[in-house]
Amino acid sequence: MPKYQLLYERVREHAQAWGIELIEPPAASDEDLLRVHDADYVQRMSSGIGVETDMRRIGFPWSAAMVERSRRSSGGTMMALRSALEGDGIAVNLAGGTHHAAYDRGGGYCVFNDAVIAARYVQQRGLAKRVLLVDLDVHQGNGSAELCADDDSVFTFSMHSAGIYPAIKPVSDLDVALSAGCGDAEYLDLLAEHLPAAIQRARADAVVYLAGADPFIRDRLGRLALTKAGLAQRDQQVLEACRGQGLAVAVCMAGGYAEAVEDIVDIHANTVKLAARNSATN
Repeated sequence: MPKYQLLYERVREHAQAWGIELIEPPAASDEDLLRVHDADYVQRMSSGIGVETDMRRIGFPWSAAMVERSRRSSGGTMMALRSALEGDGIAVNLAGGTHHAAYDRGGGYCVFNDAVIAARYVQQRGLAKRVLLVDLDVHQGNGSAELCADDDSVFTFSMHSAGIYPAIKPVSDLDVALSAGCGDAEYLDLLAEHLPAAIQRARADAVVYLAGADPFIRDRLGRLALTKAGLAQRDQQVLEACRGQGLAVAVCMAGGYAEAVEDIVDIHANTVKLAARNSATN
């Protein structure tokens, strides 16, 4: 959790130099959440009543502050996607990427699924008809895959480490499972092969990019072996490919579990810097 405050401070320090405007997002409303999540689940999360099983699955205790944070995390991705579509081209949520949350449950530190919430938010407002989720967190986006299984307007692409959480991986529109120890060269080659196919198949107007820091070699959970330089190349590859097709891009941070929180902040901050640079050049 400390990474979020530290990331905000790092970005605030460089905001002027990077050409970034920092804006506090609104909280996602019940209406926003109910386009994606079950009404009983939203009520339980909001009230804190009867959530013991939910919170064991999610992994931390319930509090009113946790609910507010989760709503604002979703609001950040909603506003980033809206901003990107309305003219900025690229915008970033300094949180988000909570892709393990499904229709009637959370999981894996995820309460509400901000990427799908954002996709349906812009669709409801007529800003986009089709949305592509490019999920490069080290864990498979099981919640997103489950939520969008019968929704042809949201294409789910997940490139993740095989053999780790979640144990059950619903089928995404495009899944690429990576072997343990996969490093920069193999990862970037596979991304270069599969990302254009995802873009072509999705026929999307916009992208939500989950830029996880957890493929990093010193991450405690991911089992992959990407360097900070490799992760920067990953980010640039995604941003160039999407912007080259004229797609608006909302970036969210997703996971990161390195022993040294400074490593996580370095990776996420560089993602933000690259997003700003690519926005300025398009």
